[in-house]
Amino acid sequence: MPKRTDIKSVMVIGSGPIVIGQAAEFDYSGTQACRVLREEGIRVILVNSNPATIMTDPEMADATYIEPISTPILEQIIAKERPDALLPTLGGQTALNAAMALGEAGVLKKYNVELIGASLEAIDRGEDRELFKKVVEEAGAESARSDIAHSIEEVDKIAEKFGYPLVVRPSFTMGGLGSGIAHDEEELHRIAGAGIHYSPTDEVLIEEGIEGWKEYELELMRDKKDNVVVVCPIENVDPVGVHTGDSITVAPCFTLTDREYQKLRDIGIAIIRGVGVDTGGCNIQFAVHPDTGRIIVIEMNPRVSRSSALASKATGFPIAKIATKLALGYTLDEIRNDITQSTPASFEPTIDYVVTKVPRFAFEKFPGADPTLTTSMKSVGEAMALAGNFQESLGKAMRSIDKRHMGFNWDGDKPSEDEVSQLLDAIKVPTEHRYLQIQRALWGGATEEQIFAATKIDPWFIRQFALINETALEVKNAEKLTRKLLKKAKLAGLSDLQIAHLRRLGDEGENTIRELRWSYDLRPVFKTVDTCAAEFDAATPYYYSCYADETELRPRDREAVIILGSGPNRIGQGIEFDYTCVHAVQELGKNYDTIMVNCNPETVSTDYDMSDRLYFEPLTFEDVLEIYEAEKKMGPIKGVIVQLGGQTPLSLAARLKAAGVPILGTTPESIDLAENRELFGEVLKKEGVEIINPEGEAFDALEAQAVATVDDPSVPDETVAQVYQKGYRMGNKVIRAAMVTVTVGGPKRETKSEEDE
Repeated sequence: MPKRTDIKSVMVIGSGPIVIGQAAEFDYSGTQACRVLREEGIRVILVNSNPATIMTDPEMADATYIEPISTPILEQIIAKERPDALLPTLGGQTALNAAMALGEAGVLKKYNVELIGASLEAIDRGEDRELFKKVVEEAGAESARSDIAHSIEEVDKIAEKFGYPLVVRPSFTMGGLGSGIAHDEEELHRIAGAGIHYSPTDEVLIEEGIEGWKEYELELMRDKKDNVVVVCPIENVDPVGVHTGDSITVAPCFTLTDREYQKLRDIGIAIIRGVGVDTGGCNIQFAVHPDTGRIIVIEMNPRVSRSSALASKATGFPIAKIATKLALGYTLDEIRNDITQSTPASFEPTIDYVVTKVPRFAFEKFPGADPTLTTSMKSVGEAMALAGNFQESLGKAMRSIDKRHMGFNWDGDKPSEDEVSQLLDAIKVPTEHRYLQIQRALWGGATEEQIFAATKIDPWFIRQFALINETALEVKNAEKLTRKLLKKAKLAGLSDLQIAHLRRLGDEGENTIRELRWSYDLRPVFKTVDTCAAEFDAATPYYYSCYADETELRPRDREAVIILGSGPNRIGQGIEFDYTCVHAVQELGKNYDTIMVNCNPETVSTDYDMSDRLYFEPLTFEDVLEIYEAEKKMGPIKGVIVQLGGQTPLSLAARLKAAGVPILGTTPESIDLAENRELFGEVLKKEGVEIINPEGEAFDALEAQAVATVDDPSVPDETVAQVYQKGYRMGNKVIRAAMVTVTVGGPKRETKSEEDE
């Protein structure tokens, strides 16, 4: 089925600003959509309100509107641009809701704009809880017992019928916004009240609690000829009760039998057909009872989601790109797989490695926030890792999230019985620390059965944590660190730094472990992501590291530049650094081979066709140095750029240079002068700039600006109590006043008389 000839222009709606529950995955998907449409000769009208994305660059679309994504504004743009079609499935829930609003307001009909990717009816069937329940039943599957409520009174009646616990799911929201699990009336009223508020239709689904069941996802795609492929099955390590965005997830699935997987697959295909997603992708979530095997369909997203980004990067199957082509009329068998360049998109991906995603949280930024993980998403980013086994993949993913104390450690004394008892109680409530607590509990002597009873995490995964723990203790207690033991440690996902701490060498011992490892000729090799488990050769150089025997790196002729990305999104560091990295790749690619290193599946920079080579690897000193050493053998390297990926790569600059890696751009010494507060102060002093830091001194309105007062009778009035922002003075001129709080309520400050002066 060739491309449609009646579509000359398409409006693409973006996802708007990054929020918790909706990160850069829609920047990646929307950018892919714009690129595909323009390649197909179609005029692209883009509407997005986020200036920090590569998507809103002027060259990405033919007309870019950085405007609010609201019905009145969208109607004005439609009236002006007169697009033939609207593509809403690649901009997250924001875009989907906007399309629904345009349809309900009669705007699409008024201007004769066709919705492509998914019809209004299909979106409604996927998003409306009651309609979706009917689709599931018609597919021969089962939903959790549930009922719809529009008020607290209706909620209470449902609670009487089903009993507790109850799951609250608002309609037409994303990231689990307004959802949660209620164990009593107070919780139910609080969660349901918020859910009704957040739902655009004032509607919540109240369903029976299925906490503790195993959770799985399928990422599917369908074309106009009713061909359906399962792109990637994903397993949540956390059981039902933790939002999939907040859970550690893995691919492929480890605890499903083939019979169970085939059943999920059959149900998923029946649902995507029943909902009526004509073209494009969807994500379906399932719960499986660990004892009985009873399967319940949790929900469906009739659009690209966070899981789609993960599935796409995990397999090398460009979901957003293919979804866009399908929306234009192509069929799966007509679209070439870019990775192999020999198989069609109808060829289902198969992976022969393990993919692990670990979420990144920012509770330290919000001390008052509830750290309990529920069905409402709380993570602010995520990192993904690929490796040869689960333990290795998990270790890489944990160090990829770039939080020093969020990896397994065995420092200090073995946990006591009392501590183990406390840990077993603590892990009953899921938090970001749960896996660290599990590891400590196992170290202290807790049994795998006790861990399962407290968490309901599948015993297979608990066994893997126990094996990591056993290997670590073997390293810790061994008389000598032999090559065999060191390789075992690397296959268990332990970094050089972790091994150094196990051997009581501290941070400085990382170099010692690396030198020992190199003396044993024990280095990672790099394998390709090929979408087909090596059945066909991969034409695209997309790599991951593992401790195996044979590398798949290929020699190159051109001089290369390595660019270090920013790692997972976090508060204070979003996709602006992805933006700069992509631009660097585009510009440098004219004269050099570009090599991208990043571990964030949500970004444009980790698209396999963006750079000449992509390494999906942690941004740590150990991992980056191994990439540099491996690439040095493949061809000439001009150097490494660290200054475009934010603080994460910046912090590696000095160590990389010390290891002989050429750093391009700003030197590590200059970076240190800017980053180190004391050194920066010295730089200012040399230039005749003094820092104004008047804490404890009398307030001077010429040098400081009072932003608040504090009542303190113990010190003289108008004393600077706290400096929020230091000021600067050059000679007698104040360049910037200090921002301070001053005291009130104390004794009047003495003033000098004219005679004293």
